[in-house]
Amino acid sequence: MAHSFEPRPVSDNARFDFIVVILALLTAFAPLSIDMYLPAFSAIASDYVTDTHHVELSLTSFFFGLFIGQLLYGTATDKFGRKNPLYIGLAIYVVTSVACAYAPDIQWLIVLRFFQAIGACAGIVIARAVVRDLYTPQASARVFSFLILVMGVAPILAPLFGAYITEWMGWRALFLIVAALGVASAVTIHFVLPETRGRRYDVRMRHTGTTYWAVFRDPSFLRYSLTGAIAQSGLFAYITGSPKMFIEIFGLDPTHYSWLFGVNAIGIIGFSQLNGWLLKYHSSRKILNVSLPILAIVSTIMCVMAYIHASFWGILLPLFAYISTLGLVFPNAMAGALAEQQERAGSASAVTGSLQFLIAGLVSAGVSQAGSFTDYAMAWVIGVAGLLAVIAYRVMRRPE
Repeated sequence: MAHSFEPRPVSDNARFDFIVVILALLTAFAPLSIDMYLPAFSAIASDYVTDTHHVELSLTSFFFGLFIGQLLYGTATDKFGRKNPLYIGLAIYVVTSVACAYAPDIQWLIVLRFFQAIGACAGIVIARAVVRDLYTPQASARVFSFLILVMGVAPILAPLFGAYITEWMGWRALFLIVAALGVASAVTIHFVLPETRGRRYDVRMRHTGTTYWAVFRDPSFLRYSLTGAIAQSGLFAYITGSPKMFIEIFGLDPTHYSWLFGVNAIGIIGFSQLNGWLLKYHSSRKILNVSLPILAIVSTIMCVMAYIHASFWGILLPLFAYISTLGLVFPNAMAGALAEQQERAGSASAVTGSLQFLIAGLVSAGVSQAGSFTDYAMAWVIGVAGLLAVIAYRVMRRPE
C-alpha cells in the first residue's frame, strides 16, 4: 500500500538551529576528508616511496567515489527514509577510514579512498534532502548558505589541523580522527535528528534508473544543477592543484599553505553569509543572475594570469575572488535545482551531487595530467570552468 509521509515542521528555534548545524556537519565529512590530508601529500609520497602525482590519484578516486555513491543513496533515501541509509553510509565511512590509516601502499590507499567516499557522500545526499523536506525554496537557499558557512570552516581549520597532526603524529592519524568523528556523528544523529520522511512503499528500487533519468531530463533541474556543478569544479581544481602550485612552484611550506587555504575559505564563508542576507530582499534567481557575470569576469582574469605565467599574487587574487563568488553562485544554483523536486528530493539531491562530483573527478584528473605540461594547470582549469558555467546557464535558459 502506498504510504505518504509529511515532513515534520521544526517549530522550536533552538532545535531548528541545532538540526541545521547537524546537517552542515554531515555535509562537512567530504571536505574534511579532502582538506585535512592535503598538507600531508609530501609525507604520504615519502612514506610510500612515490611522487605527489600518485598521491593526487587518491584524491581523484575520492571524487569518483562521491559520484558513484550518491547515486546509490538517492532512491534508497526516498524509499527507506532519511536516517537508515545515513547510518549505513556512516558505518562504511568509519570502517574505510580506519582501513586507510593502515593501507600498506599507495595503490591500496587509492582504492580505499574510493570506498571512503561512498560512505562520506551519504551525509551530502541526505542533508540536502532533509533541507528540501523542511523548507521552502527561498528558505532552503538560506539554509544552504549556512551549510556552506559550516563547510567553509573545514578548509580553514582542516589543513592547519592536518599539517600539525602530520608533523606530530604522522599522516595515518588523520584517518583515525575522522573515523572517530563518524562514530560520534552517528550517535548524535540517533538521539537528535528527526526522521523527516518515512518509508515510502510506492517507491521502487528497480525504478531507480527511470527516476534518475526523469530528474535529469527536467530542464530547470538540469540548468541549475549543471551550472552549479561546473562552477564548483573550479573549487576542486583548486583543491587538487594547489598543493603543487603553492608548495612546489611558489615555495610555501605546508603550514603557510594551510593558512593560504584558510584565507580563501574565509572568502566563500563571507559571501555565503552575504547571500543569506541578500535572500531576505531578493530572489535566489536574481542573485544568481548577478553573481554569474562576476564569475565570468574573474574567470577571464584567471585565464589571462595563466597565459602570462603570473607571479604568486597574480594567481592568488583572482583565485580568492573566484572561490568567494562561489558563495553566491552555489547555494542559489542548488536551491534552483531542487525547487521543483519535492516528491523525489532524495533522488534529485543524488543526481545533482553525482553530477557535481563526476565533473570534479574529471577536473581533478585533468589538473593532475595537465600538470605534466604546464605549471599553471590549476589556473587554466579554474578559468575555463567559470566561463563554461556562465555559458551553460545562459544557453539552457527556457524561453520566457
